[in-house]
Amino acid sequence: MTNNKLLVVGAGFAGAVVARELAESGRPVYIIDRRRHIAGNAYDELDAHGVLIHRYGPHIFHTNGERIFEYLSQFTEWLPYEHRVRGVVDGEDYPFPINRDTLNQLYGLDLDESGAQAFFESVREPREPVLTSEDVVLNSVGRDLYEKFFLNYTRKQWGLDPSELKAGVAARIPVRTNSDDRYFTDTFQAMPKHGYTKMFEKMLDHPNITVELGVDFADVRSSLDADHVVYTGPIDAYFDYCYGRLPYRSLRFEHEHLAGLARYQSTGTVNYPNDHAYTRITEFKHLTGQEHSGTSIVREYPQADGDPYYPIPRAENEALFKRYEELAKSETDVTFVGRLAQYRYYNMDQVVGAALAAAKRLIG
Repeated sequence: MTNNKLLVVGAGFAGAVVARELAESGRPVYIIDRRRHIAGNAYDELDAHGVLIHRYGPHIFHTNGERIFEYLSQFTEWLPYEHRVRGVVDGEDYPFPINRDTLNQLYGLDLDESGAQAFFESVREPREPVLTSEDVVLNSVGRDLYEKFFLNYTRKQWGLDPSELKAGVAARIPVRTNSDDRYFTDTFQAMPKHGYTKMFEKMLDHPNITVELGVDFADVRSSLDADHVVYTGPIDAYFDYCYGRLPYRSLRFEHEHLAGLARYQSTGTVNYPNDHAYTRITEFKHLTGQEHSGTSIVREYPQADGDPYYPIPRAENEALFKRYEELAKSETDVTFVGRLAQYRYYNMDQVVGAALAAAKRLIG
């Protein structure tokens, strides 16, 4: 590798977007990934039975950013898809996020929108200030709904009580007084028509981009000579954990194919807040629109060890990240971008936005 090249570490959204933008500007880009595939956690593939699955759990694209949607539209056609989720409580499944229909079904009521609003007002436990995820939920829907839908799910997902997590975690989940049962309400909601991996293949298909897979940055960093590095891995790993490890939550995925069964569940994802060791089951044919005689599902088991998926939003973790961020500022020839490098609980569109901003600064 010659020193006029730019090295991008990671072929997920952050790395691929930066690589494409810099390649378009005329820079030769060398991109590596320790996995043996591109697309990062968004990687999808046909399973042994010919069903398109997301290997690392469901990835649902949604954004209010027209610029982000148009940017990715260069590399894929889209299938409209609005994600819906049900939550199972005491053997019954309910619309989730909680809406008017959830209340009517759960409590045997017949509320209209104003009635649902009045119900929430009657049961909420006002919290001031709102600092934790527990504060957010109790302040919004009260204790019974908190215990039925949020408390145990959060304990499984994060290994912590909602009272130990920053408010932003629960604030991502809306509460509605109408009957809108969509999980997201963003302007643009769609799935790549031929899958995420195909979209990434087109993004990285450029004469100025060279991709090498199965290469761990830690193994080769001392022998690489680049004039600039774009790093999308865990920021603590880059600095050899000199201040200690940043906490992440990992996942274990249990994939299963059900031959001869056209549909396993009524919606793309069903949450199990109180039952089982897994948090949710996703059925991929809902997401992709694929026709197949069988169906494939995945169960998600959160765990402490394994690949880092979710930065854990707590004040002490943010303080530790800030120490690493100060070190990063001294690395003038390195750009840190992405969920792991910036220790942020980013959605896919937010990663794309951060990567476009980073690329603009580099090209600048």
